[in-house]
Amino acid sequence: MKRAYEVVVVVRLDLDEATINNTIDQIRGWIEADGGEVQKIDRWGRRKLAYEIKKQREGYYVLYDSLIESRNLGELERNLNLNQNLLRYLVVRKDE
Repeated sequence: MKRAYEVVVVVRLDLDEATINNTIDQIRGWIEADGGEVQKIDRWGRRKLAYEIKKQREGYYVLYDSLIESRNLGELERNLNLNQNLLRYLVVRKDE
């Protein structure tokens, strides 16, 4: 059963623009794997971080509104955790 989730990622800013866009597309592919759906991608853009992470003071924020099978969340979080281009990520189930 698909449920509504918000996935927020913070991409490193010391990368070139093409790499940032490829990372955003790669995350979309992970969400859409095994029948997930991305309903909307909201690029918040460059934002200052509350504290320094991996010597970075700013990050590129992206919000994905999506429908994901709950059994596929483990694989998605594993992929997000292993991606070197991300500073942080958060996956939250939306209220129904």
